[in-house]
Amino acid sequence: MAITERQNLILDKIIEEYITSAQPVSSQGLEKKYDFGISPATIRIDMQKLTETGFLYQPHTSAGRVPTDKGYRLFVDELLKKELVSFENIFKIGELLQKEREDTLRFISYLTKFLAQTTSDLATVYLFEKKFFWKEGWEEILGEPEFKDKDFVSNFAKLLESFEKNIEGLKINSKIKIYIGKESPFPKARDFSIISAKCCLPDGQGGVLSLLGPKRMAYDKNISLINSLTRLLEEL
Repeated sequence: MAITERQNLILDKIIEEYITSAQPVSSQGLEKKYDFGISPATIRIDMQKLTETGFLYQPHTSAGRVPTDKGYRLFVDELLKKELVSFENIFKIGELLQKEREDTLRFISYLTKFLAQTTSDLATVYLFEKKFFWKEGWEEILGEPEFKDKDFVSNFAKLLESFEKNIEGLKINSKIKIYIGKESPFPKARDFSIISAKCCLPDGQGGVLSLLGPKRMAYDKNISLINSLTRLLEEL
């Protein structure tokens, strides 16, 4: 079922607020922060319609709304249609990577650390030729509020293990690939998202650059960052 342009805007703002706060978003909160040009009652009606059509869900009877996989997918697909600007700090990391281009291990270490620290997600690089998998970011991602739940941490660890074992089976073409929740082919992926893209290192080796984190990740920043880095690696 199609949603209206206004409902799409409301959905976008709910997702943006939830990404920032990790708390269900209420109609009162939206009304105070945004001017949609409609009454509070109409905002509530549109949120209910978005819930009925599967883009939002209500964790508790009196709580606000949280995006579903379907809601995130619409949000991400709209982002992918846009020409996102290059990530603002890409030139700084580019200068550092340029200095380390002769040392593959140090190059990958700097690259993944930059990704992890910039996004607060877990960053990985896989090299096809060497069957080499490198990951960084446990300290960053464990600071996210979802990871206070032991089951959440356990499920993420199992997802990462499966991802590492099966990464060569991913059908990643030249475009960025995004798995949201249950879209992922890996077990224990319900609460997580994965962003992956093919890359080429300065020594000519091909690989996959990825970010793994909770579904409440900053998709606009992460997509911009991954796209900018893959272009940078091609130039190097």
